[in-house]
Amino acid sequence: MGIIEWILIILIIGFLVNRFMPVKGISNISVQEAKNKFKENNVQFIDVRTVGEYKANHRKPFKNIPLSNLASKIDTLDKDKEAVVICQSGMRSAKAAKILKKNGFQNIYNVKGGMSTWI
Repeated sequence: MGIIEWILIILIIGFLVNRFMPVKGISNISVQEAKNKFKENNVQFIDVRTVGEYKANHRKPFKNIPLSNLASKIDTLDKDKEAVVICQSGMRSAKAAKILKKNGFQNIYNVKGGMSTWI
């Protein structure tokens, strides 16, 4: 194999590791663990699904900020509070959690399985 192939393989491995490795400060939690946080005061709940998905099925106290709008609405959130993020399956909320982390949020919780596992 030539040097270009090796570089491509290294880049692909780096991308995959970066994509799937847990990020410090972001924890995956269950639906039950998210429900337990409803009792706490220092927590903000963010639903990053589309407006239509949110209107069709949502839980209080989750606030709807679609993933596509999160970066522009980041200033409406409190960096000093914990953030619990949910979507339909857990994929978009994982992306949202990384956006929050990059913007200085410290304690971020991604709900595993999202709304599809909510009972």
